Amino acid sequence: MILDYVLIMAMVTYLIRMLPMVIFKRKLENKYVKSFLYYVPFAVLGAMTIPDIFTSTSSVYSAIAGTIVAVFLSLKEKGLLICAISACFTVYAVEFLLRFI
Repeated sequence: MILDYVLIMAMVTYLIRMLPMVIFKRKLENKYVKSFLYYVPFAVLGAMTIPDIFTSTSSVYSAIAGTIVAVFLSLKEKGLLICAISACFTVYAVEFLLRFI
């Protein structure tokens, strides 16, 4: 039964990767379609990540503070590791401070 599930998942994954190559045989020239396809991964990642940011901590305030730090550092073009560590440290610090309030 597990082998059946693995085979079905393999077929689904292969179809998703194979269909665009079959449907679009020539290079896309339309700049609007290319722009849309360029930004789809970012939009999907944002839609999946943003709601979880605000529910993953014990306080919404610490989540907001961590998000602000991460966005600020990313706008300053810092690396992913620096942004993630700084945001985690900010969340930890804010939650630590909120214990005393």
